[in-house]
Amino acid sequence: MKIDKTAPPLPATQIGEAAPRSANAKPTGGTASSGTSAQLGATTVKLSSLGNSISSSPVVDADKVDAIKQAISEGRFQVNNGAVADRLIDSVKELISAHKAGSA
Repeated sequence: MKIDKTAPPLPATQIGEAAPRSANAKPTGGTASSGTSAQLGATTVKLSSLGNSISSSPVVDADKVDAIKQAISEGRFQVNNGAVADRLIDSVKELISAHKAGSA
């Protein structure tokens, strides 16, 4: 199978730069934390922290799942039709909004 390059290559600039850096460009005087690198650094730290907290938290609350299974098997579990309908409508509204924003 042959893969064709249909898109032009991306520019060599980095986010926040007005023009590409030359290979032998040296940083100019000033502080070590310029506006761009400080923002990227802070964002990186936040993302790393968020990733660590997500990876350490359980994906599913096993106790809650077991309690719901037990309630279903005993016939005690009742579905709140109004809440399910409201959340379904909200989900559809979000999907429509996202679709409109994506096609604009």
